[in-house]
Amino acid sequence: MYESDQTWREVDAYFEDALVAEDDALTAARTSGTRTTMPRAEVSPNQGKLLGMLCQMADATRVLEFGTLAGYSTIWLARAVGDGGHVTTLELEEQNAEVARQNLERAGVTDRVEILAGPATESAQRLIDDAVEPYDFVFIDADKPNNPAYLRASLALTRPGAVIVIDNVVRNGTVTDSETLDASTQGVRAVVAEIARDPRLHATAIQTVGAKGWDGFLLIRRTA
Repeated sequence: MYESDQTWREVDAYFEDALVAEDDALTAARTSGTRTTMPRAEVSPNQGKLLGMLCQMADATRVLEFGTLAGYSTIWLARAVGDGGHVTTLELEEQNAEVARQNLERAGVTDRVEILAGPATESAQRLIDDAVEPYDFVFIDADKPNNPAYLRASLALTRPGAVIVIDNVVRNGTVTDSETLDASTQGVRAVVAEIARDPRLHATAIQTVGAKGWDGFLLIRRTA
């Protein structure tokens, strides 16, 4: 397994060097993750660029993110929506939100990003109550037991055509264990079951390996 891990990292590094232009602001945001409550939990550079590309492919100008941490993925998304776009990102911990604010300022995207600190379910409910303009793209990368609640909030805050990405759904293969007591894996299985039951949603799952280990994400398109 160690040899696989090393090879995955080398492959990631190869593609990052060839295809991912990570500037000083992105590098600083990624490395500053050590100052958050979940060090090294941010997406990889390859994954960050993928998020930005998916956002652009969806012609998204309004993005909702569950889980900010140091703001690494937030910067990719903010740059993807462009000068006239907007990103709302929800972060539980004020400590993390402060690190993210510094990184967003360094990246020059503060004007198009709003960080809402506090429990994401509560922040999302306020957005619903305020009847905000619908979002075009949602990235869910927060506490996994709440994945079903985040999906339901996302459906209340989007319209047909919206794209939703849920990260960390393979969990080193434990997602196949129906008897698991791990709350994060249970959260993934619960949200997969909800997606499968909802005729409005078309979805698939992609397994990934790389610098972040063995994991994957759900890619969902809301059709109605």
